Amino acid sequence: MKYPCENCKLRAQYDKNPKSLIGRFWQWQMFIFAYLATSLCMSSCKSTIYDYSALSNKGQEVSFADYKGKVLLIVNTASKCGFTPQYDGLEALYQKYKDRGLVVIGFPCDQFGHQEPGTDTQIEEFCRKNHGVTFPLMSKTEVNGEHALPLYKWLKSKAGFAGFTPGHPLSKLMNEMLQKSDSAYATKPDIKWNFTKFLISRKGKVVGRYEPTEEPSALEKPIEAQL
Repeated sequence: MKYPCENCKLRAQYDKNPKSLIGRFWQWQMFIFAYLATSLCMSSCKSTIYDYSALSNKGQEVSFADYKGKVLLIVNTASKCGFTPQYDGLEALYQKYKDRGLVVIGFPCDQFGHQEPGTDTQIEEFCRKNHGVTFPLMSKTEVNGEHALPLYKWLKSKAGFAGFTPGHPLSKLMNEMLQKSDSAYATKPDIKWNFTKFLISRKGKVVGRYEPTEEPSALEKPIEAQL
């Protein structure tokens, strides 16, 4: 008997003798297929930030489902960066809009120029002392690469890189720096530098991505539109 493909032949042999070597091979093949399909589904089905969690800088797991109904501003931060003064602007946004439902959440990251070398405790002390930060800070994490926080993989899948702010004095420098390390950097959704910001709606959806060259004060109108 002829079979349309090798898999069909294996399946027929398995049906005749499921305990044979071929039968066991077919079972493993179907198991692997089901595992991969499930993994893909779990990833693609996560459509809101409420499906994710992360560690606080106290080592406690925080579910973003706890923020349902809030407008979130997610920012990867660093203490020794040229954009570090944006902590002041982020805190100003938080103070201005927190009573209306805004929560700013900082994710310290050391992946860009080794500009966040401290521990979680040191980072918090720096932020409180030098910038009066009162918004939540998470545990230091990775936002790019194989070990990137799943939340950040999702954020980047929902809002890619659209360029640095036209006219900003550092935009040209950032473009030139990134171009040297990766000529195709602009086509990739990776986080480009510290203080990239993601705005999340009350429904848990990504509604905006703002690069480091976008000052926090420029986000007032987008934030108000979500409140």
